[in-house]
Amino acid sequence: MTQYKRVAQLKTLEEFRSYLRKLNVDIPIDEVVEHTSDAALAQPIEWKGRLIGNRFCVLPMEGWDGTEDGRPTELTRRRWRNFGLSGAKLIFGGEAVAVRHEGRANPRQLLMNDENASSIGSLCAELRNAHQQSFGSTKDLVIGLQLTHSGRFSSPEPDWKPRPRILYHHATLDRKHNLGPEYPLITDTEIREWIDDYVHAASLARDAGFDFVDIKHCHGYLGHEFLTAVDRPGPYGGSFENRTRFLREIAAGIRAEVPGLELGVRFSAFDIFDAGPEESRAFVQLLHKLDIRLLCVTGGSPYYSPHLIRPAMFPPSDGYQPPEDPLVGVARHIAVTADLKRHQPEMIVIGSGYSYLQEWIPNVSQAVVRSGMADSIGLGRMMLSYPEMMADILAGRPLARKRICRTFSDCTTAPRNHLVSGCYPLDDLYQAMPEAVQLKQIKLSLRG
Repeated sequence: MTQYKRVAQLKTLEEFRSYLRKLNVDIPIDEVVEHTSDAALAQPIEWKGRLIGNRFCVLPMEGWDGTEDGRPTELTRRRWRNFGLSGAKLIFGGEAVAVRHEGRANPRQLLMNDENASSIGSLCAELRNAHQQSFGSTKDLVIGLQLTHSGRFSSPEPDWKPRPRILYHHATLDRKHNLGPEYPLITDTEIREWIDDYVHAASLARDAGFDFVDIKHCHGYLGHEFLTAVDRPGPYGGSFENRTRFLREIAAGIRAEVPGLELGVRFSAFDIFDAGPEESRAFVQLLHKLDIRLLCVTGGSPYYSPHLIRPAMFPPSDGYQPPEDPLVGVARHIAVTADLKRHQPEMIVIGSGYSYLQEWIPNVSQAVVRSGMADSIGLGRMMLSYPEMMADILAGRPLARKRICRTFSDCTTAPRNHLVSGCYPLDDLYQAMPEAVQLKQIKLSLRG
């Protein structure tokens, strides 16, 4: 296996730049990170008549620590309080929340329905309270909720067995769950029912205090699968118009029935099953036409291409050794995001894939925002180990090196083995849990 140099070994800016040159990788990086009130990362963003207070964003993650009926636990609440403490002024969905039980990706994922709306809404309130206590104001804080159906990666029952719901048959993806040609497809009637579920969940989210909902179109889940359903017959497959009908009908339903609630979309702009940049640009153009101005760019899927979605040195238990230096993956995220921002400059574009940069996150983030390659810098797994990193960057405080995520992927390996997700290597709370011992045993058995 090719030996890649770890980012933590690159102690100086020149060492980092030299290694990038060796890889022939183009990642913008500023030598000095500014900390004044007019610094690039501290600038507000105008959105829908209000301000997003700075250029940092908390990315949505899939929770594995809710109750069996889809409500938050104390672990969930702690994570959302940490989002409030992060210093980020944009919370892009916070967490992937299913719109119906059968569409949950795991039996501990949150579920937005009439019974759970109040408890999920309390997450929003706790986040705001934590932010208010730490930063004195929430008037420039924007909080969204990511709504999802997991489609072919649904696994909602306590037995953890996959129960895929698929739009079309795919030779490669069907093999993952041993699906034969007779396996039933989602019907058009079901699709329309699920669209109603999204609209109802959006109504509950508005009443719970969220500013917008993210209609998830990424990572191989249902929304993403619609975008690739070229072989599906009928009104929801084939042409680009048909493959985007799902999003358009959800957006129309929310506009009609949930006034005052805004929309965002996180989507996989590249994948191993990719239609190319022109279709991604056309999709972003459609978002603009639909007056959806919040766009979070990601790529790939955690199930079949984890190195694309989350550049990392160490793979999760169901993954594989990275086929490229993870910095190549970071550069891909930055370049694709910049391309979409360039082609639709009116959009507020949030980038992903930054956690692997570790100590160099401030320098690269500032360079990207300053040069207009993205409007906001999103961090996900870093929030598990070091939620205050963004606040420290903005305030000019030294980074807490011992808390920086080193992409060990335990936060993925744990839930893949039915344990709650968190940062077991660096978070004292998770280090002390019985699950930490179980996780070590699981990793030892995998190495064996």
